[in-house]
Amino acid sequence: MTPTPDSIAAVDTAITGRRSLRAFLPTPVPRELVEQILAVAARSPSGTNTQPWRVHVLTGAAKEALSRDILAAFDDPVERARHSEPYAYYPTEWRSPYIERRRKVGWDLYSLLGIAKTDKAAMHAQHARNYRFFDAPVGLMFTIDRVMQQGSWLDYGMFLQSLMVAARARGLDTCPQAAFTQFHRIIAQHLKLGPDEILVCGMSLGHADPAAVANQLVTEREPVAAFTQFHE
Repeated sequence: MTPTPDSIAAVDTAITGRRSLRAFLPTPVPRELVEQILAVAARSPSGTNTQPWRVHVLTGAAKEALSRDILAAFDDPVERARHSEPYAYYPTEWRSPYIERRRKVGWDLYSLLGIAKTDKAAMHAQHARNYRFFDAPVGLMFTIDRVMQQGSWLDYGMFLQSLMVAARARGLDTCPQAAFTQFHRIIAQHLKLGPDEILVCGMSLGHADPAAVANQLVTEREPVAAFTQFHE
């Protein structure tokens, strides 16, 4: 394909316009559109074409039932303590500059929402919105076979990015959510996952709520010079 200014702008806009949004409208997303987005994402690269991704799409009653059971566990401190992540998404030892970036995005969001640093109840309520898929009409769960190794997880990241960019190009928004991994056993029961199927993450998909304060959050990115070295 010969690039044109319009084609370059369309791709760049889809990528740079993608944000993790935290409030959606109830507007339905047709199944055909979800299938179209997934078909585009399936063209993502993977080592020796292993295509390690497996996708579970939840809508309607199925999504509501999963949310209800996860929230019941999340809101009960004793029950919540019985659940843990199936893999380490974040480091066990935080270092600079990662810890500062993590804290900043959290406090930037809470500041927008008017949540004080000491308001644990409000923080809990905001975190709970993850498990309602931020009111999005479509919830996605991504799993991978336990036999797959680190390279396939890298491939999975490319698949997720392709999916989110394809959604943005079609006027939809997303929020990838590692928060779901803590409750992977509940999710496995609902989705009838086999013992070799491990949860990678969840995702909300739908039309963004333009009036929601939470969607005003725009995260910062380091300039190219800060993370790049040219060797000539």
